[in-house]
Amino acid sequence: MLKVLIAGTGFAGQGHADAFRGVGAEVVGIVGRTEHVVKDVAQKMRIPYAGTNWQEALKTCKPDIVSIATPGGAHYEPIKQAIACGCHVFCDKPMTDSAETAVELNALAQAKGVKTAYAASFRYAPSVLHAKQLVAEGAIGEPTEIECISHFNLERDIPFGWSHRKKDGGGRLNNNFTHTLSIAASVVGEKILSIIGEVRDDLGRAPIVEGVHNFATRRDFIPKDLNDPSLKWGTSDVEWSYTVLAQLESPYAKKPVSVLFKHGGLVPRFHEDHIVFYGKEGAIYIKGHYGSGQLYHYGKDKTWQELPLPSAIADAMPDVKGETEQCWHYLAREFVRDITGKTVDPYPTFREMP
Repeated sequence: MLKVLIAGTGFAGQGHADAFRGVGAEVVGIVGRTEHVVKDVAQKMRIPYAGTNWQEALKTCKPDIVSIATPGGAHYEPIKQAIACGCHVFCDKPMTDSAETAVELNALAQAKGVKTAYAASFRYAPSVLHAKQLVAEGAIGEPTEIECISHFNLERDIPFGWSHRKKDGGGRLNNNFTHTLSIAASVVGEKILSIIGEVRDDLGRAPIVEGVHNFATRRDFIPKDLNDPSLKWGTSDVEWSYTVLAQLESPYAKKPVSVLFKHGGLVPRFHEDHIVFYGKEGAIYIKGHYGSGQLYHYGKDKTWQELPLPSAIADAMPDVKGETEQCWHYLAREFVRDITGKTVDPYPTFREMP
């Protein structure tokens, strides 16, 4: 049985632990910044080892796999140390806070011969897998363009934290674009030919509040009185909106596929967020910012038709609640299968990380 050590005690750390247990691995330890928090999480999840020193945990637990579920700015050293110990690495996005360190870690993993998985994992949403199958079958003919549109209307007064800081891997490119780029590439082709974009920080600042340990519950800590003169504020230095244009090489198209990624983190949506794949003979529309909603096909009859999810895809999906959790389980299953010598389809690794 493969042994897994988790870095991070929040939503992602606990989600990764459940995902690896779901595919039969043994979670032997968990590491966090705050002693009482990591001990509480370990006790709740029945994880035998809890600590705050990563190097000590690597020596004590001797894991086969490490799962990195901390904010992106805290990824570089733990991954580097894990690779040096010969561990396979499962890492949530963003990989690191700079391209240079990401390239370095990939080179170290390649040299050490360890496997890596990069959890831009919404490419495993059921409707995205369905779209991938349809495009491969020629349902839209030769792909020509893709649009990924999302508006999150996030609360501007969410407490100041890692998501507001570039050095910690914050920003919408690191935490939204990573998924949509992975989705587009998984459906039409993985090779990025060109990319350009514009970003904007239209937040400015956020209140500083103590006690926020779980990303999923940060809204619960928004101060009731934002005009309190004693309230301290942190300055955002990351983008909250972006527009990106890209070209992808596709085995299904003679010319590069054009892609528009448009995201507004702080603005409201009017119609649903969506992802659309256009081709010379049709189109595929998926509801939802990560393609997790209903899929529609526009074909020769010139109408949009709602298509049911193929039973083979439905049967292959992990039986867990939550879109994020389901995709983590799917990628963890592929990763473990690969490590144990089974044949798997290509999955995102450090080499392909956005």
